[in-house]
Amino acid sequence: MRETPGTPALPPELRAMLDAVRQVGRPRLVGGGVRDALLGLSSKDFDIEVAGIDFEGLRRTLLPFGASDVVGRSFGVIKVRGPGGSEYDFSLPRRESKTGAGHRGFAVVPDPTLSDTEAAARRDFTVNAIAMDPFTGEISDPFGGRGDLKLRILRHTGPTFGDDPLRVLRAFQLAARFDLTLAPETAALCRSMADTFLELPVERVWAEWEKWATKSLRPSRGLQVLEETGWLRHFPEVAALRGTPQEPAWHPEGDAFTHTALCLDALAGLEAWRDGPPARKRMLSLAVLAHDFGKPSTTVRAERKGALRWVSPGHESAGGPLSDAFLRRIGAPLDLDPPVRALVVNHLAHHHGGTDFTDSQVRRLARKLAPASIDDLSLVMVADAMGRPPLPYQDILERIDRLKAHAGRLQLEATAPRPIIQGRHLQAMGLKPGPGYKPILDAAFEAQLDGAFTDEAGGQAWLREHAP
Repeated sequence: MRETPGTPALPPELRAMLDAVRQVGRPRLVGGGVRDALLGLSSKDFDIEVAGIDFEGLRRTLLPFGASDVVGRSFGVIKVRGPGGSEYDFSLPRRESKTGAGHRGFAVVPDPTLSDTEAAARRDFTVNAIAMDPFTGEISDPFGGRGDLKLRILRHTGPTFGDDPLRVLRAFQLAARFDLTLAPETAALCRSMADTFLELPVERVWAEWEKWATKSLRPSRGLQVLEETGWLRHFPEVAALRGTPQEPAWHPEGDAFTHTALCLDALAGLEAWRDGPPARKRMLSLAVLAHDFGKPSTTVRAERKGALRWVSPGHESAGGPLSDAFLRRIGAPLDLDPPVRALVVNHLAHHHGGTDFTDSQVRRLARKLAPASIDDLSLVMVADAMGRPPLPYQDILERIDRLKAHAGRLQLEATAPRPIIQGRHLQAMGLKPGPGYKPILDAAFEAQLDGAFTDEAGGQAWLREHAP
């Protein structure tokens, strides 16, 4: 099997499977793996469509290559787990017809007699409707996907696109992941589908938002798709940012929506975000998206330094409940609520007070952020600072660096302080366990945060002096 420029680099185990399948059918690489290869990106997402063989024949051919999981005979899909733990989807070409509302309202009929062109017709976008012969590198591109990739355009393959509302949210995350703009005719079709959003299960909504939050190259492209298609109204916390004014002296870039879009792109450009694990990337992306959710309800015209200005007093705390509401709306896991809310509520901590931080301030900030951290907050702050072009932000970065350095000296950059004094210490003093423990432990922790003691011996000395 020779590799040509633009041909995906295939794992040896997959090559062996393809060699076997080649003897009984016509395998083609399809979908994201081909798209990514043509963009010069590495990919582990390999889908193989096999024509010219029936389901049982394909299943028998794949059995020697490890446990095969029949995902659905009615869909003609077999998932093969290779010895290295990788998974590959082998499927038959299929026809789809709309039978009911929603993402699942389809009748699917596998048809191994379909040509590459006929099989590609059911795919959502032209850039995903490209097939490749894995042996020769020959391309089948009946809808002009390669041309759209070069122009960075996301275009639907045909009118059946409108049968599945999930495809609009796929456009949202694909545009962000690959820096694509939506074709005008695709945007118009999506606008006509706006009312079908309610047909989508919330878990499918979250699946697309999670891809946006963890894989985006330019997150603002996704927000642009939501706005162009009229689907932004289904996410009112984000939609409210559009038209919310900001003081030009501090935010020359425009309204709160424009600022948020710039902040998200800045975040995606930070090495610490790009190299982070998916769980951290999604937390940070959603926190930056939500960091100014409180502005629409708090922005007023008020006098500041002798002039009328747009100000948003208290927008950080106002954004906390709104970030919770948004995360519930998109079906995010519940464990995302506390860290995202904490980052939203504290995203201006570096602007409050003086230019330097006390030990107590850093300890208390780290405690308020948990389970997020000061390291996490610093990235949100940096993205916020960079989202105000053409204003310089070096002085803000220096302030953030001082906060991080101070947290580092206290070993609190990635964690929150833990109480030194525990119930066992009270018991050792002869105090009987009961409701009286809590106020003593709370007071001890407050004293610890204030710096009254920093180790166990100091804590015990504080107890002897202050405990009843």
